[in-house]
Amino acid sequence: MNLDNAFGIHAKAMSLRTHRAEVLATNIANAETPNYLAKDFDFNAVLQSAAEGRSAMQSTNSNHIQTGDSELMGQDLMYRLPEQPSIDGNTVELQTERAEFTKNAMQYQASVRFLNGKVSGLITAIRGE
Repeated sequence: MNLDNAFGIHAKAMSLRTHRAEVLATNIANAETPNYLAKDFDFNAVLQSAAEGRSAMQSTNSNHIQTGDSELMGQDLMYRLPEQPSIDGNTVELQTERAEFTKNAMQYQASVRFLNGKVSGLITAIRGE
């Protein structure tokens, strides 16, 4: 029995959602920092890369230069374009960041519920109930 097949893409999705929550929280925390540029990543593109079996470049030697965030499957963080830029150069729009954070949290909870159902089903099958 392969747990990766049983859980599907939801385990990777949860990991990516956790990472995205950190990125969005950093944006919110820096809402008043002059010249801070809000960042995000294309969740769907990264998840699609994971679903297709593509992986981030892996370092095979400790002397290799580290390239970006391996969690993002080789994708880079992108800068968010603000609807109305701030005079001090900060591009964080709290309404947008909070909405994205909330949406991300709800989708994370949906994956948790799905995985809980899968685990419950596997436990039931193992017990033979």
